[in-house]
Amino acid sequence: MNIVLFHSTFGLRPAVRAAADRLRAAGHEVWTPDLFEGRTFETVEEGMAFNDGIGKDELLKRAVLAAAPYSERGLVYAGFSLGASIAQTLALGDAKARGLLLLHGTSDIAPNAAVDELPVQLHVAEPDPFETDDWLSAWYLQMGRAGADVEVYRYAGAGHLYTDPDLPDYDEEAAEATWRVALGFLESL
Repeated sequence: MNIVLFHSTFGLRPAVRAAADRLRAAGHEVWTPDLFEGRTFETVEEGMAFNDGIGKDELLKRAVLAAAPYSERGLVYAGFSLGASIAQTLALGDAKARGLLLLHGTSDIAPNAAVDELPVQLHVAEPDPFETDDWLSAWYLQMGRAGADVEVYRYAGAGHLYTDPDLPDYDEEAAEATWRVALGFLESL
């Protein structure tokens, strides 16, 4: 499978590279675009401030340009938190998308979004301050109306970015469970 994996608001950190290596070890071809052009951050607030300075339109432009050389192959779009929201936006706009793997995040869905049974898998903490229960319920229904085939996995007690071993949110048990399920999902595509 060809996968483009987008980083979180912390930037292209070692955990993203390690995730890409894990996916490669499972036989996938993976690209990890650096939407922050080498900048990484120690706190969510620093990353969000930088992200706000770039602007959503510029970030999406960078993501589209990064994915474009590979999109003809039929990509699985994947991402962590902010990167998941970017992956979702790109996948819903790419008729050749093969799947969408969301780790720790979702995004708004355009009212006219339509896909043909796009396989989508979401892994998110429970509770998650950035992905509230009400938001996730509405998101799930909207994705279904858009035509996506959605699976949601919740991890009780885990922190928001629980798959990143270098962050306080890290939860080894939840992270390993996520990777087991996600790798199975990718194999099924």
